[in-house]
Amino acid sequence: MNAPSRMWRKHFDERGLRWLFGAFFLALAVPAALLVAQAYGQLKWEALRTTQLAAEELAARIDAQLVTAVAGEDARSFGDYSFLVVTGDAAANFVQRSPLSAFPVASSVPGVLGYFQLDAAGKLSTPLLPGPEVAPASYGIGAEEQAARAARIAELRAVLAQNHLVRPARDEGAPPPALADKPGFGNLVSGGGAAPRAVAPAAPPPAAATSAAATSASASASAPTDAQAAFDQLAAGALSKARAANAAGAAEEQRSVTAEKSNPPERQQRADTKDSERRTRVEQALAPEPKVVAPQGEADSTQAKAKAKAELDIRTFASEIDPLELGMLDTGHFVLFRNVWRDGQRYIQGALLDRAAFLASTVEAPYRTSAVAGVTDLAIAHQGRTLAVLSAGGAPASYASTPQELAGTVVHRTRLSPPFGDLEIAFSVNALPRAPGTTLLIWVSVTLAVVLIGGFLLMYRFAAGQLRLARQQQDFVSAVSHELKTPLTSIRMYGEMLKAGWADEAKKQTYYDYIQSESERLSRLIDNVLQLARLTRSSQRIDAKSVLVTELLDLVRSKVATQVERAGFELRVRNDTPAETAAVVDADCFAQIFINLVDNALKFSAGADVKVVELACRSEPDGSLLFTVRDFGPGVPKAQMKKIFELFYRAENELTRETVGTGIGLALVRQLAMAMNARIDVRNCEPGAEFRLSVRS
Repeated sequence: MNAPSRMWRKHFDERGLRWLFGAFFLALAVPAALLVAQAYGQLKWEALRTTQLAAEELAARIDAQLVTAVAGEDARSFGDYSFLVVTGDAAANFVQRSPLSAFPVASSVPGVLGYFQLDAAGKLSTPLLPGPEVAPASYGIGAEEQAARAARIAELRAVLAQNHLVRPARDEGAPPPALADKPGFGNLVSGGGAAPRAVAPAAPPPAAATSAAATSASASASAPTDAQAAFDQLAAGALSKARAANAAGAAEEQRSVTAEKSNPPERQQRADTKDSERRTRVEQALAPEPKVVAPQGEADSTQAKAKAKAELDIRTFASEIDPLELGMLDTGHFVLFRNVWRDGQRYIQGALLDRAAFLASTVEAPYRTSAVAGVTDLAIAHQGRTLAVLSAGGAPASYASTPQELAGTVVHRTRLSPPFGDLEIAFSVNALPRAPGTTLLIWVSVTLAVVLIGGFLLMYRFAAGQLRLARQQQDFVSAVSHELKTPLTSIRMYGEMLKAGWADEAKKQTYYDYIQSESERLSRLIDNVLQLARLTRSSQRIDAKSVLVTELLDLVRSKVATQVERAGFELRVRNDTPAETAAVVDADCFAQIFINLVDNALKFSAGADVKVVELACRSEPDGSLLFTVRDFGPGVPKAQMKKIFELFYRAENELTRETVGTGIGLALVRQLAMAMNARIDVRNCEPGAEFRLSVRS
């Protein structure tokens, strides 16, 4: 095979090896990457599902707390909204303060500012203070507390009046024209208000109840008052907006990835069941009605009014109580109210709630302490209008970034149970938490990538090295064949000429010297090959012992002097150590090393201007001895300083090289140095190169 074909095959083999390993790597890496991506995606969806379940649990917990709180408010009797209530047997005439008269206001529903009641005429009263017929001091209310209660009552009236639910205090006796002119008011009164219902009393009413005034009030109850119409409008508007919000919410849930899980049909069925459970109830109640009796002879005096004592008439009546409803006022307050029917007249009872305090206690507080607070944003809406958005606090261990297709995804959306059905809470993804197994998957992925990439790199380097070794061996065989064939041909030719007597006496000596030189060259080649074979089989025995430096240098001089002279070079030997200095070496291996180093120097500095080879020895600071061989040739390229000691490596191209050799000389030098626990290296000088052998002294 000629040289061009060898070069073509070399590039083809390396390129083909790269293509082969690249295809093999992709065949394993692509499926592995797909599997890891699939597993990671599955864990991501598991994390999403876990977040959804946590959001559902939190929403259910918030709803359950509100249901429990409202159940207590729903169970309150009609009389609880008055300052005084009757307890026990009616004949005992035992009257005490209502539980709603406590101050500061305490309620199972957070954020309650105060309770109120509107009678059939639209007059506002609260359980915080009794009517003018009863002195608050007689029930343990001091002047300072009475002023605080009065301020709270004024606050309640101001908020309700600002939202057109009651008349201002100054207009208590006349209907406010602004309410009658309110947009849509007439339609709501005529068609949207609740129809009055007559309830027969459980006991015959007293004479006071059958008076002309009561008859007139009962007759006027056939149409709702201004205040009642305002509450009807609040309830009607809430119903229509809630329907629209529910329709929009249903459309949004269809776009949510978890719509079918977060709002199944059975949930709607449960909600309908809750609505049906909150039905109108009828109760029998006792109510004290104060009647002022003044002491005789002091009816018109100021002292008489101060000493006035309330006598209570206890009445038994039946009332029909509707479930509580929730509305949001223009001022931002919530109002929780219900309709109560008594003696054919309609009353409105309820509580005014501070929206911020209510949401902070019922929604925000459970959210902040829950597991979903770090990974989701919680939006609170009323009839489709966003009231607040609670942002995530950041997950301690989350995915590096939530994928764009999941960011903002609504994982759970639900309406609260009545009467808070207009309130809707929605959880959206902010940063997904790590699902169980994510860390393990990451480590497995990293390990797989390292093993796959590292393994293929090692396999490629090994395979490429084997290809290079095979090529080097082929080059070695070619070089050895050339190195053996050329001197043998010359020896045979000169031998035949001498045998035939074709050379005169002058030429005979030249032929003899040439035959001897080529024979020594063949001997060195054969010795190198045999030595390399022994080192490769680890059958070389090293007999290291202490030998004087002068003896070692003399040994080397005797081995290479003739070779140096025939090459036209000068051999210089310098010993910079004391005469008694000795080195621990194997003399034969030492001589073999320097024969190869000198031979290498002669070959690569043949064209140098200074034809000198220097052998030297000097002591090192660490106590070792440094033997050097220097030539004055072109030196060694920096990129090849480590490669020249590799087996079969040749610095020159096989097609253009001018020096002879097999590429095993310097490799053999390194093997022999390692066998003697010595160290060999090379450095460039100006000019030339210097090979240095460091041995123990």
